[in-house]
Amino acid sequence: MNATAHPVLDALGTPSALRIHALEAWYEFLRVLRTPAFALPTLCFPLAFYVVFALLVPGSWGSLHKASYLFATYSAFGVIGPALFGFGVGLALERQQGWLELKRVSPMPTSAYFLAKIAMSLAFGLAVVVLLSIAAIGFGGVVIAPLDWLRLVAVLLLGTLPFCAIGLWIGTLVKGQAAVAIVNLVYLPMALLSGLWMPLFVFPPLMQKLAVVWPSWHLGQMALGVVGQVQDVRYGLHAGVLLVTTVLFLSLAAIRLRKE
Repeated sequence: MNATAHPVLDALGTPSALRIHALEAWYEFLRVLRTPAFALPTLCFPLAFYVVFALLVPGSWGSLHKASYLFATYSAFGVIGPALFGFGVGLALERQQGWLELKRVSPMPTSAYFLAKIAMSLAFGLAVVVLLSIAAIGFGGVVIAPLDWLRLVAVLLLGTLPFCAIGLWIGTLVKGQAAVAIVNLVYLPMALLSGLWMPLFVFPPLMQKLAVVWPSWHLGQMALGVVGQVQDVRYGLHAGVLLVTTVLFLSLAAIRLRKE
């Protein structure tokens, strides 16, 4: 066989790591895009919630601009979903079907598998933010400078990493459709209790204080700071919490994977 004809070989006949990673990421994106049970809720639910609660439900929040506030929080909610479900449910199903074991014994670099899922999560997260931006700016009266919008996108996409790690850990614990229930049990209460669906001031004082335990609250605070709805945001502290969360759950997931 002519080595140069192989799709992942370069002109010298040696494996192209960049091409392997790019192809794996592309195929992962196509796989989830062709899965309506994943793609449609991921893209549509945050937008639908935003339209209902920010645009259709009347009401004023005093000094806060409701459409801007919910634009930030629902954007955070929207980028967390692909990270949790992409890793949690995707890994669980692939473990059950034996696909993960097959990839382990293949010559494909292990990093390609995980980076492909991260790339997929980032792509879907970006799509959610773009859809919410169109609704917020076009119909909600949200005014945001282009540089601030880019800052918001950067904060949100980098902020998906701890949720990728949490999803990865969940995917190592259970197999198959059980992962869907577990991820929902984590995702939905976490989003609600960290103020991503509605502002925390509607909750009792104790629940407001406990919101700090959720990594989604820290991501939400950073997003709210970028759009100007929260003042004196301690970005370093929030980023540090998200970084520690990422390292913790990556370590837990690595321990679980080594035992298999």
